[in-house]
Amino acid sequence: MKAFVLLDAGPLVAYLDPHDTYHDWAVARWRELEPPLLTCEAVITEACFLLRSTGPLAYAPIEIVEQGHIRTRFRLEEQAPAVARLMKRYANVPISLADACLVRMAEQYQNSRVLTIDRHFRIYRKNGREVIPTIMPPL
Repeated sequence: MKAFVLLDAGPLVAYLDPHDTYHDWAVARWRELEPPLLTCEAVITEACFLLRSTGPLAYAPIEIVEQGHIRTRFRLEEQAPAVARLMKRYANVPISLADACLVRMAEQYQNSRVLTIDRHFRIYRKNGREVIPTIMPPL
């Protein structure tokens, strides 16, 4: 079974923005991983928003999707009840829509890891109690 990598917005922004604190780490991970990385449209939206002040980089996440390096394999319309449950469960953490979608994707893709810089993924659980495997920078 193929091991899937689920992409969060932080590493995508860091990969694209040479001024980002995690840029070198993200570039190194990007070179190690076999495309396509899977994500959701909420992550792409968040990355574009975070890159809005960088000029042309603001639409770079969409170009990476166009190139096939990232695939959006998540339909919020179908997963809304599960995502809403996750958002209610982790409201005090807090959890974003993008993170809730990634947790749900981790439930759907059993053999997956989340590429993230978000330490909240150490708190979130898939299927109620299971640790979500991650790829993240050292503390």
